[in-house]
Amino acid sequence: MKKVTFILLAIFMATAVHAQPFQKRTTAANVGIGLGTTLGGLGTARPAVSVSLDHGFWDIGGPGAISLGGYIGNTGYKYTDMGYTAKWNYVIVGVRGAYHYNGFTNLPDLDVYGGVMLGYNIVKYKAEGGGTDLANNYGSGMGLSGFLGGRWFFGENLGAYAELGYGVSILAVGLTFKF
Repeated sequence: MKKVTFILLAIFMATAVHAQPFQKRTTAANVGIGLGTTLGGLGTARPAVSVSLDHGFWDIGGPGAISLGGYIGNTGYKYTDMGYTAKWNYVIVGVRGAYHYNGFTNLPDLDVYGGVMLGYNIVKYKAEGGGTDLANNYGSGMGLSGFLGGRWFFGENLGAYAELGYGVSILAVGLTFKF
């Protein structure tokens, strides 16, 4: 009986704790998998994975804060046909800034944000077989992109997120950690 009471109390406390809105000095990290991509698309895709970090630097007049942070993501493709194999690997590394709207006073566990990212897309290509053995870094370069996202915190430091925009995937979903 004591175990059941303890478990029910722990569940109640975990759901009763409300996260503070994203503000100056808040840091949040996202770890996710991607769905859909604008990179490559030929053959069998490796799941896209990404990690991003946002740190609140400025509270602004009105309901919101500005964050700066970073992003890194990876995905790849492999195509095989009659002894010929081609592989593409994409890594995007970027810096990003976002506006976090925290005016939802009745939903303090929600962090809605949008921003821009300046990134570098590192593309590696390798082909083997069929009389051709190639390795090349082509198509790498700088890019500017935008994103929209939301985080929902289950407790003080743990939540889920979804982010729509350009990266290694069009939609990223996963866990978010606030510290």
